[in-house]
Amino acid sequence: MAADAMFARWRAQVESGLEHSLPAADSAPQRLHAAMRHATLGGGKRMRPLLVYASGALFAADEALLHAPALAVELIHAYSLVHDDLPAMDNDALRRGQPTVHIAFDEATAILAGDALQTLAFERLASAPGADAGLRVQWLQTLAQASGAAGMCGGQALDIDATGTIQPLEDLQRMHALKTGALIRASVRLGALAGGADARELAQLDTFATALGLAFQVRDDILDVEACSEQLGKTAGKDITQAKSTYPALLGMDGAKAKLTELATSMHTSLEAYGPRADALAILAQLAVDRLH
Repeated sequence: MAADAMFARWRAQVESGLEHSLPAADSAPQRLHAAMRHATLGGGKRMRPLLVYASGALFAADEALLHAPALAVELIHAYSLVHDDLPAMDNDALRRGQPTVHIAFDEATAILAGDALQTLAFERLASAPGADAGLRVQWLQTLAQASGAAGMCGGQALDIDATGTIQPLEDLQRMHALKTGALIRASVRLGALAGGADARELAQLDTFATALGLAFQVRDDILDVEACSEQLGKTAGKDITQAKSTYPALLGMDGAKAKLTELATSMHTSLEAYGPRADALAILAQLAVDRLH
């Protein structure tokens, strides 16, 4: 199957799974449920669930087994965006081309919607059909570590602390390895665990996913400068407005693009040993490097 058709099928599975996992918009409490759906079903690249499917395919995992972790990681991502957009954080009014949750509803509802999406993610993993107890525990531990203080939340805290200052490149990379990279590494690991990957294989994929997470952020920083809000579906130029350290700010635009090329080479090298079995992961990595929004 061609990669485009395969990705389209995986995305359709994610959209259908999210639709059926979320509470109905007209069920009580209606405002909360409507906000959860607004945050989650409003489009998006679905990169993280695609990575779950692609890494699972690398190890010939039963695709039906991958649905729960794919949905769980997207629910965590959606929750993180809701909270990231809040006035106390990035204070953004636009996400995926539509009003952010606290704008479309209100701030309190946005906080609760994010909380509810996070807990729904772990509910999906805990009740994943076809997964034995050992695999569920591995999934839960992987996603919890990637989402909490040792991962995404910790990175967000470092980002807040650094706003308005010039960070050394090493500190910037550490912050993004947690804020953006941790959930991307978890996505790759969740699929690999479903396929029975061993410790050596998991470590090798961690190397790939670490480079991918950083590449995703470098490309984000470049787009924040070069793209417009209509292309991005979110407010362009926010990093400059908020005086945040970025890769173009620290390395210059040419240096940031050279860093992106370096990371693309690293990702390719990390997957070479797997041959064509890793094609889906390799294509997703290239899409992350080349994306226009």
